[in-house]
Parts: sequence; C-alpha cells; structure tokens
Amino acid sequence: MNRLLSALVFFLFIVLIANHAAASSDVAFPKDWKKWSSVNTPLTEIGGLPGCNADVSTLPPIYQETVATYCSAREGGPGKVAVLVNPYVLNVYEAHNGKYPDGANVILHLKDMKVLFVLGHKGGVAVYGVFTETGGDIATKNGPLATKTCVNCHTAYKAFCVNGQCGRIVKKR
Repeated sequence: MNRLLSALVFFLFIVLIANHAAASSDVAFPKDWKKWSSVNTPLTEIGGLPGCNADVSTLPPIYQETVATYCSAREGGPGKVAVLVNPYVLNVYEAHNGKYPDGANVILHLKDMKVLFVLGHKGGVAVYGVFTETGGDIATKNGPLATKTCVNCHTAYKAFCVNGQCGRIVKKR
C-alpha cells in the first residue's frame, strides 16, 4: 500500500511539474484586472462569440478564426466575453495606434470559461498571457491556450490588429 501511495504521489508531482513547465505566459498576471475599464467593441456588442455550430462564414476572417480557436478550447464555444483595458492606457486603446507602455494592457475575458487572455507589451512588442481569473498561468506550449496561437492570429490580420490590439471602441449611440 505504501508503494502504491508513493507511486501516486510521485506521479502527481511529475504532472504538476509538467504543467508548470508548460505554462509560458510572456506577460505578468494583472492582479488589479477587476478594476480595469470595460470597453464596448464590436465583439462585446454581440455579447459573446458564436457557438461552435454557428455559421460564421459571413463574419470577418479574424472572427471565424477566433471562434474556431476557442471552440477547440471549450465544447460549445467560449460564450460571453468582455474586453478590459488598463485605465492607464485607455487613450492608447482608443487611438488604436499600438504605442503601449511595457506591462499588461488589454484583456479578453472569456467569462464562461473564466479565462483571461492578456495582451501586454515589452519594449514596444506585443506579448501574451493566458490566465485563470485567480491568476493561474494556464498558457500551454501548443493549442488554443498557447501564446504562439495568440501571436499567430494577432499578426495575421494586420489590417485589423495594431501591435496586438485587434479591437476598437464602438461609441454608444
């Protein structure tokens, strides 16, 4: 029995180490994220991303890829979303010019998944992180929660994304 318990503890230890080694966020978790400014964007106007069975063929390609990516992370799709902006850089977000200071700047909050996709900057370059709402780094080396997945999407749509920022504020009518 002792050997079995020891083997189980060792196995769990290895799993924890492997998961920690897979965590690869390139920006720090913004502990004050709940105080950030919620902004109205085309994405937040619809309230959430369409479900995985929705016909998204009429949406812009970046939204089609976003839906496909997040559907591979959660059956049924990501659900409700919010876009949060660090209040110290709200003017940069509004200008949509990509001239962000170093640090965490924008969050795509997938509310139903309880996940924060964080856009930050280091030396003027966009960097990404994937966290739980409580700060657990859940970025992976591959797949929909990998920071390289963020990079691929945010750089593939240069007409839409500027230095990592892929949304604009929509003024309420």
